[in-house]
Amino acid sequence: MRFDVITLFPELFGPFLANGVTRRAYAGPIEVHLWNPRDHAEGNYRRVDDRPFGGGPGMVMMAEPLERCLAAVQAQRAAPAPVVLFSPIGTPLRHAVVQQWSQGEGAVLLCGRYEGIDQRFIDRYVDVQLSLGDFVLSGGEIPAMALLDAVARLQPGVLHDEGSHQFDSFNPALDGLLDCPHYTRPEVWSGTPVPPELMSGHHARIEAWRRAQRLQTTARHRPELIEQARAAGRLTPADEKLLQSGDGLL
Repeated sequence: MRFDVITLFPELFGPFLANGVTRRAYAGPIEVHLWNPRDHAEGNYRRVDDRPFGGGPGMVMMAEPLERCLAAVQAQRAAPAPVVLFSPIGTPLRHAVVQQWSQGEGAVLLCGRYEGIDQRFIDRYVDVQLSLGDFVLSGGEIPAMALLDAVARLQPGVLHDEGSHQFDSFNPALDGLLDCPHYTRPEVWSGTPVPPELMSGHHARIEAWRRAQRLQTTARHRPELIEQARAAGRLTPADEKLLQSGDGLL
């Protein structure tokens, strides 16, 4: 799997790719190549942006340096890859989207800056637009890192426990619910003990407690996920009984 990142700030990715558990992915199943469009710009100043037609604040990334950069990227790949732009109008980056990318061959990740990218380049070359949410960042580098990180941790051998990601929030293995709370030593901290169910050693009791906590946490913080699980037939009669009780919040 190969990701090519087009960015004006490739140096931002150095620490990200070299630290944390996901660094195993970037030294193994995932290749990450960084490309600076300034290296494909013309003139003494290697200009990559200009003022917007029609006036207004800020600058717009020019189509020509990006086109030359993208051509160089695609020429080095075994086959043309989809071009992903991180944009406020994009599809929200959710777990199901990450799973799709984690099973593919990679992509070209385009990180915009300034007021944006010349729309003509977007119309001609961009295949997919993704968004982290309803807010604006200074550029696409942080969303690109978010996608890379989310994809990397789903690769075999990256996490210490192969089944760890199966218990992540939003995972189908948890019926799309949020994860439950977690506790570790000491058994009593600042006067608060670990829930007795987790100390019981009774696996069925522990799993029942965790299921109840996932339902309660999801109902409290992301009730729309409960509705999605219900519509998909993922909730059991016992789940529904809990949700209709005072403990379940719904």
